[in-house]
This record gives sequence, structure tokens and C-alpha cells, in this order.
Amino acid sequence: MSRDLFTDRDTARALFSHMQQRAQALGVQLPPPPEEPTTCCGRGCNGCVWDGFYDAAGYWWEEATWRLEDA
Repeated sequence: MSRDLFTDRDTARALFSHMQQRAQALGVQLPPPPEEPTTCCGRGCNGCVWDGFYDAAGYWWEEATWRLEDA
């Protein structure tokens, strides 16, 4: 599952950048990646805002991959 690719902020940023560069080279328009959360309290809560972000990032990756495969 693509969600497993996204484990931390730096990795997410690198993967977004990589996919956006590929899309630009192919002339494919991608939606913007999900915005990083700004409300994390840092206590490791169950259902942390980062968990939602990583889930959204995985969905974005799947969508981007699909669009690039069709290019």
C-alpha cells in the first residue's frame, strides 16, 4: 500500500517532489499534494493529524501514479 511509503515529513516532501518532477517532464498536471498538518501536539495521540496526512499522501501518490501511467 502506498501509505507505507510515507513515514515522516522529509520522506513525504521528497516523494512529492519526485512525483511532481516526473509529471512536469511528461507534461502531466497533478493536483497539489496534501498540506502538512499544523496542529500536532507531539504527544503521539491515537489518530494523530500526521496519520491522516500520511493516509492522504498515500492516496495522492496513487492518484499521481495513475495519471502518470496514462501519460
